Amino acid sequence: MVVREFWLHRIEQAWQSHSVIWLMGVRRAGKTTLARSIPNVRYFDCELPSVRRMLDDPESFLDKYSGTNLVLDEVHRLDNPSEVLKIAADHYPRTRILATGSSTLGASAKFRDTLAGRKTEIWLTPMNSLDLGGADGNWERRMLHGGLPGFYMADEIPEHEFQEWMDAYWAKDIQELFRLERRQSFQRFTELLMTQSGGIFEATNLAQPCGVSRTTISNYLSVLAATFVAHIIQPFSSNPAREIIAAPKVYGFDTGFVCYHRGWDRLRRTDFGVLWEHIVLNEIHSRAPAARVQYWRDKQKHEIDFIIAPKRAEGPIAIECKWAQGDFDPGNLTIFRRLYPKGANYVVSHDARTPYSRKYGPNEVQFIGLDGLIRVLAKPARVRAAPARKA
Repeated sequence: MVVREFWLHRIEQAWQSHSVIWLMGVRRAGKTTLARSIPNVRYFDCELPSVRRMLDDPESFLDKYSGTNLVLDEVHRLDNPSEVLKIAADHYPRTRILATGSSTLGASAKFRDTLAGRKTEIWLTPMNSLDLGGADGNWERRMLHGGLPGFYMADEIPEHEFQEWMDAYWAKDIQELFRLERRQSFQRFTELLMTQSGGIFEATNLAQPCGVSRTTISNYLSVLAATFVAHIIQPFSSNPAREIIAAPKVYGFDTGFVCYHRGWDRLRRTDFGVLWEHIVLNEIHSRAPAARVQYWRDKQKHEIDFIIAPKRAEGPIAIECKWAQGDFDPGNLTIFRRLYPKGANYVVSHDARTPYSRKYGPNEVQFIGLDGLIRVLAKPARVRAAPARKA
């Protein structure tokens, strides 16, 4: 079993500010298991008709369980889920509710109120490094099997479960929340997105193989983003003459699905780099969700993996993701810093157990691990001011 103490702590913290929490994330990310592991909680599965009947009268239900910690799992199965949560937030502040769903609140017409100011949102991502520390800490396994707990814990790569997941995602999330048509086209688009994960997104290039229009492709991407199956990373730019400013990069939500759709059942040394980039992005999403992640690329295809937009007078933070420290080449960073001379530079690698810095011309680069990156994003000023060991 994967122990997810990090997320339990985050839920408890969130309940200190709002009585209603919206726990969102992809199917089988572990929302139900996490919710049921909360101490002293009453659990209700909204997939059950008996539970839905109880919640047809929200006031009677909330009167009965006033002052209790409640879980309303799969709350989007209710006819009007936002009504229940709004009544609870406004009239039952001593009743703490954790509601779960597979999309952002308000992504579909079923949610008639986004509960702005009434709830805290928590995005349960695939397993991060803290979750992995609670299991066996095997990064190669995490990459091949993916970060959905059940998939990660499987003895063998769960190939049949990847397709079963896609079928359930279509039937239980897409059809119930968005009611799209043309299943084959949508699933083909999702598969292509996984095989091209981490690349520049061009809707026109995907329209023909999926047999739909460019507009439909853009709509499909919006649905994948709303349900956390795709992550859209916008370009960072202030120099349109030299930089690509329109096309985003799109990442699939999980390395296991990327490997499955690329046909990888074992990893070569060259595969670790692109998968580590996905791991770093997942770590930022899970542990520093407020960070605005972008990327940079110029017309000569020089690229920086991730850029964190500057705060106030600070320059942009440049992040390069390298499986091993020795894989770093400073060429792209040198070109980026000619345009943006202010800002900190980081190389995030799995083997940077002791942070250190190194100079490349006028640019100082700090080599850090995942924990170091999160400290940077949480308290950038303090981390940059701290002395670093010179290589």
